[in-house]
This record gives sequence, C-alpha cells and structure tokens, in this order.
Amino acid sequence: MLYTLKRWFPNLHLRNLKGDFLGGLTVSIVALPLALAFGVSSGAGAITGLYGAIFVGIFAAIFGGTPSQISGPTGPMTVVMASVFTGLTAQYGVEEGLTMSFTVVMLGGLFQIIFGALQLGTYVTMMPYTVISGFMSGIGVIIVALQLGPFLGHTASASVIEAMRDLPSYLRDPNGPAVILGTVTLVIVFTWPRRLNRILPSPLLALVVGTVMGLLFFGETELPVIGEIPSGLPELRLPEFEWEALRTMTGYGLMLATLGAIDSLLTSLVADNITHTEHDPNRELIGQGLGNVVAGLFGGLPGAGATMRTVVNVQGGGRTPFSGVVHSLCLLVVMLGAGRFTEPIPHAVLAGILIKVGINIIDWSFLRRAHRISLKATGLMYGVLFLTVFVDLITAVAVGVFFANLLTIKGLSELQAKQVKAIVNPSDESLNQEEQDLLEQVKGRLMLFAISGPMSFGSAKAISQQITMVNDYDLLVLDLSNVPRLGVTASLAIETMVLEANQNRRDVFLVGAHGRVLERLDRMDVLAALTREKVFESRVEALRQGVALINAKSAERAEMGTLRRKR
Repeated sequence: MLYTLKRWFPNLHLRNLKGDFLGGLTVSIVALPLALAFGVSSGAGAITGLYGAIFVGIFAAIFGGTPSQISGPTGPMTVVMASVFTGLTAQYGVEEGLTMSFTVVMLGGLFQIIFGALQLGTYVTMMPYTVISGFMSGIGVIIVALQLGPFLGHTASASVIEAMRDLPSYLRDPNGPAVILGTVTLVIVFTWPRRLNRILPSPLLALVVGTVMGLLFFGETELPVIGEIPSGLPELRLPEFEWEALRTMTGYGLMLATLGAIDSLLTSLVADNITHTEHDPNRELIGQGLGNVVAGLFGGLPGAGATMRTVVNVQGGGRTPFSGVVHSLCLLVVMLGAGRFTEPIPHAVLAGILIKVGINIIDWSFLRRAHRISLKATGLMYGVLFLTVFVDLITAVAVGVFFANLLTIKGLSELQAKQVKAIVNPSDESLNQEEQDLLEQVKGRLMLFAISGPMSFGSAKAISQQITMVNDYDLLVLDLSNVPRLGVTASLAIETMVLEANQNRRDVFLVGAHGRVLERLDRMDVLAALTREKVFESRVEALRQGVALINAKSAERAEMGTLRRKR
C-alpha cells in the first residue's frame, strides 16, 4: 500500500511538515482576497472564487506534478470566465447559464486531462516569448480596464470596449466613497514595504483597512459591497448542455484548457528555478484538469498555477503538495465559518487589488525594450496584445503563433539557403587542396553541389534554384555528407534535380548520404535513378571518379571527331 502511494504520489512526504504548514497558511492569507476579487470580477459571485481556490488548489496539489505549486483562480482564467458567464447567462438566463458555464469549466478540465494523457505538456510552453508577452500583457490591460467601473463605484463592464465607452460617464458621476477606498487600496498595495509582505501580505492589509474604513466612515452611504454570500458546503452542479451552444461551450472549454495549461506550466518553471527541482508537465496538466473538473462540479471558478502565490508559498517554507492542501483547507475553514466577515467588503477595494494584479501581469520589462531587440518581434507582440484585448485570447494566441512560426521559418530558410552551395571554382575555400586540384583538371565541366545542416521545406527553394544550372555541366556531384535530416520537400527538390540531369544525359554522383537521409532518398526512389557505382562515401573519391569519367568521355569524343574527319 505504501509502495503504491509512493509510486503515484512521489512528492508526498512528511519531512518538511512544518515548512509546508507555514507556507500553506501564509499563502492562504494572500489567496483569500484574490479569490473573492476574482469571483466578483467574473460576475458569478465572490463565493465561486473561494470554491475554485479550494477545489483546484487541493486536487492540483495532490495529483499535479509541481510539488510547491499553489493553484487557484488567476487573472487570465477569470477574464475568460467573465466572457463565458456573460454570454451564456444572457442567452439562457441566469440559472441555466451559470450551470452551463460551470459545465464549460468541467470541459476545460477534461481537455487538460487529455493534454496530459497525450503527453502534450512538454510542448505547451514551447511558444515564442513574444506571443506569451503579448497575451499576458493583454490580459493585464483587460483586468485593469474592467475594474475601472467598480473602482469608481459603478458596476463592472462586460468587455474592454464597453468599459472604454462607459468610462466618460463614470468619470462624470463617480461614487466618492468608492473612489476614496479604492485609492487607499492602491496606495497600500503599491507602497507596502516588500520586507513586510511576508509577515502581512499587502492585499490582505488593503482588504482589512478598506473594509474597516467603509464600515466606520461610509456605512450610511450607497457603497457597493459583496453582500451576503452562501455559507456551508457547495451544491453539486451536474453538467448541462444545449446542443445549439455545444460548439461555443467546447470552444470556451478548449480556451480555458489551453490558457490554464500555459499559465500553470509557466508557473511550474518559476517554481523549478526557485526550488531547484524539476516538475512533471504532463502530470501537472492531469492534476490541473482534475481540479477544474471538480471545481466545475461544485460551482467554482477555473484555476491554474498562480505565480505570485507559488512564490509566497516557497518563501514561507512550502516544498511539497501538503502546502497546497493546507492552503485549500484554510480557505475551506473561512468559507464554512467566516463568510459573514466578507459581506461588507467594498467592491472598490477588490477593484484596487485587481488593478494591482493587472498591472503586475503586464510585461513591462519586455515592453520597454522590445523595440531595441527586433521590430518584427515588437510588431508581433503588440499585435497579440491588441487581439487579446479587443478580440479574444484563442484568436490572439493562434494568430501570434502562426506569424511567429512564419518568421521563424523564414529565418531558418535563409540560414539553410546559405548552406546550399554550387561549387565550380577550384579556388573555393571550402575545398581542400586535393579537391581543388581535381576540379582544376576538369576545367569547369563538373559542378559540386554541397549541402550541410538539416534541410527542411524552407531549403527546397534554394535547391530548386540550382536545377537549371545542372545542364551546363557534364557531371553533378551531390554531396550530402553533412546533412543529418532531410525533409520531404527538400527530398523532392533533390529528386527533381537528379531526374532533370538524367533526362539531359548528365551524370549524377551521390556522396555521403547515410542513416535517415539515405533511407528517405531510397523511399523517394532517388537511389533508383542512380547505379551503385555512382554512390560514394567520400567526396574526394567521387571527384576522382568524376574527373576520370569526364576525361574518358572527352577522349571518346575526340576519337569520334577524328574518325569523322577521316571519312
């Protein structure tokens, strides 16, 4: 039994129990105001943020692959869920729309489990930094924009465009107490000394100070507050589908799964750097997926690995999944017995906390110097940021990855094209002395076509451009000695070159093809166009045989010319 537990949960042990308890307790204090804030921001209610923090936190900790990671609702996931709740409740009513929205959360969890089962975790973070920076900064902009309304004492907007449209009216008619409390919150979270943050986290301090000020000074005013939230255990919400909304729900589920996977695995990399450990990305996706499925079943927000909370946990001593379990259990205690204390929390205070979160998410470091690194990268990053803010995350990421790959392919193609050389001049510096002497003997009647490095479809154009040159020479020596990989498109270009030479009665020698390259040429029937004596291991040997062949043909043509003159 113990062996089985150790096998399935290799990171669970009691050797760091004190550190895990302190780390989990500390991070729960940080997580409480964020969970409430994300719940309110999503539109589903503060309690849904707590549910998400509890269920995703405990299941991702136990079943995930990053020992010290703390999971729960995050800014990016909340932004998506706000769109899901708004869209589905508007179309199907509040109760049915909420149930369908939590079904989307379950779908997202199932997709994450499938990602992990298919071993896709290794590839999720293989995304260009320009794309990651663009959509993370875009998410930060969305969070800040959506909190401007609550900060000024009005209701939150459903989209950035709506927030920008309503901002002038909010500024003309602000709620004075809300602005004061929101400003106090911002002052606290931005100025609270970092060294004191480990003792008393600034979000918690801002939450307490803002709530107390609201009760003492603005109790009789119309100040928007959280209000009554459910206490006790959550109700089970079974999945509910509408066939006409299935495509939309599946799309949102895939969006949550992809975004949560990226968010979690990037946080896992941060945890690895701090703790000098190595996470299991596929196991982490399965753990996150299980947590999101359970969160959806009990009406909680979706979650992912949270960078700030993970760092706080590690700094507090957390090293194993027990710290994540302690964090969730502390939040569970709050939910069961302390719900009445959260009712008077002003929305403006939560808005101030989330504005700080949004500003922190924006990648200021890269934004400041992107233009000095690369104009193309800068354009791509700002394009992804724009699409994230004004279209949606999936479109932003898809378009960003597509164009990033195009730019990468173009760059690699240019590099590969430089590795394709048609050598005729005996004085070429890539030739050794013997090779130079051999080329000197044939007086420009032999072309050495040398390729090096991995050849993908990007190099096919450079190869094809040399095809017409083949007919100007009696012999083509095709040197693939330094080619470790040959793509299908490049193979077809080489095949065309060989066939073109054969049709025009030009000889072709193949040099140095081995392993997978030789196997690929064989499958493409390139070897069938060559006789065995035309395939060589050494370039020097191929050149020797080529010089001999050209000289023999020259002698044969000279003899035939003599015979014709005698006749």
